[in-house]
Amino acid sequence: MKYRPGDVVSRRKGLVMHRGVVLSDGNILHNSPFRGEHVVSEAEFREGKRLHVSRTECPRQRRFAASARPEDGGSYNLFTNNCEHTVSRAMTGEGSSPQLKSWVAGIGVGAVAFALTRHPAITAAGYALGRKLGGKL
Repeated sequence: MKYRPGDVVSRRKGLVMHRGVVLSDGNILHNSPFRGEHVVSEAEFREGKRLHVSRTECPRQRRFAASARPEDGGSYNLFTNNCEHTVSRAMTGEGSSPQLKSWVAGIGVGAVAFALTRHPAITAAGYALGRKLGGKL
């Protein structure tokens, strides 16, 4: 498949998807923990894994991404400058990370659920309800 400038490419990296954006020369801008923001070939980005492509149809975003280059000091930071931040900044001028937001929300909901189920009043009520329902069975 021939990639076009502005296409967002992704590959599996553990539990998350690693993202990059295709530049005008066909190389891929991405961000990784040990190298920060940098440009690599498709083969280097792919690392032998299956590549997923999201086409960008917006001409403004395509032009913006085609001219994107790593910023000075574009070091990796999971919370403020990960691969999704780099891609969204290349596409729109503003960094964001939907995967990070989803993970934080999921962990938050899990923490609240864990805290609620460990609260003595809720535990006692659950125990009483279980005994009541168990007695009817």
